Amino acid sequence: MTDLPPDTKTFRALIDAEIAPHADRFDRQEHLPPDVLARLGEWGWWGAILPTDVGGTGMNMVTLGALHEEVGRGCSSVRSLLTVHSMVAYALTRWGNTHQQQRWLPKLATGQAIGAFCLTEPEGGSDAAHLTTTATRRTGGYTLHGRKRWITGGRLATLFLVFARTERGVTAFLIERDTPGLTTRPLTGMLGTRASMLAEVDFHDCHLDADALLGPEGFALPTVLTGVLDIGRYSVACGCVGILQACTEASATYATTGGNRPHPLADHQLVRQMLTQMVTDTKAARLLCQEAGRLKDRNDPDTIMATWIAKYFASTAATRAATDAVQIHGAAGCSADHPVQRYYRDAKVMEIIEGSTQIQQIHIAEEAWKWTAR
Repeated sequence: MTDLPPDTKTFRALIDAEIAPHADRFDRQEHLPPDVLARLGEWGWWGAILPTDVGGTGMNMVTLGALHEEVGRGCSSVRSLLTVHSMVAYALTRWGNTHQQQRWLPKLATGQAIGAFCLTEPEGGSDAAHLTTTATRRTGGYTLHGRKRWITGGRLATLFLVFARTERGVTAFLIERDTPGLTTRPLTGMLGTRASMLAEVDFHDCHLDADALLGPEGFALPTVLTGVLDIGRYSVACGCVGILQACTEASATYATTGGNRPHPLADHQLVRQMLTQMVTDTKAARLLCQEAGRLKDRNDPDTIMATWIAKYFASTAATRAATDAVQIHGAAGCSADHPVQRYYRDAKVMEIIEGSTQIQQIHIAEEAWKWTAR
């Protein structure tokens, strides 16, 4: 673990003491208790991405990645909530006006306000080019109609970052939970990240004042959306490193101590092969994430592609590792008695969110053609 920032020891200790031991219960209940959410505020993790002058922790991106790795190792549902909250906080720091920043950033920094990211729709997924949610101009503001689905934190969020189509193009709005016309419906029974408080969010005759606009109208697609998705993708990639680490630790422990056998599983060469792949993938994924974080800290535009690559490698590697972890545990790995079944379910979700594996393959291949054209 020497290739991690020094803060990681603190992150790991808190996760091992107060999150990881309860993650399976959170998963079964499909809910995170209020005291857990409060602890994240006490530790400064809601405001990790925010500067200290608004009450945030002011972490650089490499350290933020290390935090999200450790949270992902302990509980992907908690990490998912931190991800979308950080996306909203980041959007406000980059594109919010002074009034919006003064009103919301201190609350987001402490967790007094929780943010949720609303892009995905029931029919079109997260294809922003074909949004059906509309915002129509009216005197003094807009009227919003539409539906968003699979919204992480939608059950508890107090501030929604919503993307809708206006006559000028895709536009971002900040919408409070108590806005008339906004309703939420819990979504349960998901494959993974079951405790991330997913919801469907409906907007029916939802009247917004002009100050709900985040950035200029029609401005969001190449700017706000691209920026926040990059932050989300980075967090997911780092969380996948955490899943890889958790699979490695669980599998190594079970292979040496699990079961009543004359020879431990660790003596079998094919089990060692699986463990070798896990260890190697964990190290490689972590280095890719750290490189993406360093580029972010330098404001280097190459971080966008570096994050695509990190997320692609880390998410697919996490799925392989979780599959092998279940295999090593055998039937026990398919039961609620071992967390590897949760890692397996959560890892698959990571290949879908913040840009699916196939979308990443398209983008990364396009980058290869750019390199050859230089």
